[in-house]
Amino acid sequence: MDLELAPEHTSFRAAVREFAQGVVRPHAAEVDRQHRFPHEAVAAAAESGLLGVLVPREYGGAGLDALCFAISIEELAQACASTAVIVDVHTSVGTEPILLFGDEGQKRKWLPRLATGEVLGAFALTEPSSGSDAASLKTTARPIGNGYVLNGTKVFITNVGHAGLYIVFARTGPDEKAAGVTAFLVPADARGVRVGQVFQKMGLHGSPTGELILEDVSVPAGNRLGGEGQGFTVAMRALDSGRIGISGQALGIAQAAVDEARALMQESDHGQGDDFVLADMATRLESARLLAYHAAWRSRSRAAPSSAMCAMPKRCRSTRARTRSSGSSSPGI
Repeated sequence: MDLELAPEHTSFRAAVREFAQGVVRPHAAEVDRQHRFPHEAVAAAAESGLLGVLVPREYGGAGLDALCFAISIEELAQACASTAVIVDVHTSVGTEPILLFGDEGQKRKWLPRLATGEVLGAFALTEPSSGSDAASLKTTARPIGNGYVLNGTKVFITNVGHAGLYIVFARTGPDEKAAGVTAFLVPADARGVRVGQVFQKMGLHGSPTGELILEDVSVPAGNRLGGEGQGFTVAMRALDSGRIGISGQALGIAQAAVDEARALMQESDHGQGDDFVLADMATRLESARLLAYHAAWRSRSRAAPSSAMCAMPKRCRSTRARTRSSGSSSPGI
């Protein structure tokens, strides 16, 4: 069993690493210190094609696989965790649901713009009273004529205020659980869409996270993503991809911590016990990397991946990243 990366993945990693260290990292400290959106890094990532990694070439993307996606987020996170999560959420839960569930018109309209970075994507599922239990969401989509009117509040939305398109989940049917949820494509400039509170976080200061408020937002039926009542399926499938990205982000944060610790130890006197700690960190990191890459490899065919397989590396690596570094916990999306 060959556990080495294929040549194309190795060369892709080298290219993204050069970009991340040369273009993204120089702005990282300032972005974190000033709590500002990394416009220059995100624009450069778009120019390099990193915002369209998972989008097929026919829609203007790079047409690469889930392993390339995980590698790209890992390398970006070593340079700037905020930039990494912005790109991750855009690429996975902010774009891939259109590829998987959109009709041809929706794909032609949105995928090229998302792939080039003309539009930044976001994913609006979580609500004040429904986090882990997403099926109990309260946002409503009332059918009116040839469309819907959306009302509700979403929270912990990554890219809020900077996204040009939100994938919003709302209740269209009487069923109080998953069967009543439907997904919608909601442009940020639609009347009634506004940003609420933007949260102050312990880390990821360049990545905006906050409330999205929907007040009598009219969307045409053509903006429904999938069928009525299919929204929960859309959300869960999207989160599988998102977890692979967040696993990559945590790997990058942890790798940066290991590299920094190694460099500091080489510059100063240290005991054998410190060597043991560093060796333990590196071992845990490599084991988590293998788990994350395996989940990405399993997903690369675009067949329905195992949700458990996608969740395990996120759970493993984000816990390790919090243990080994400060203020770098995995974000909500």
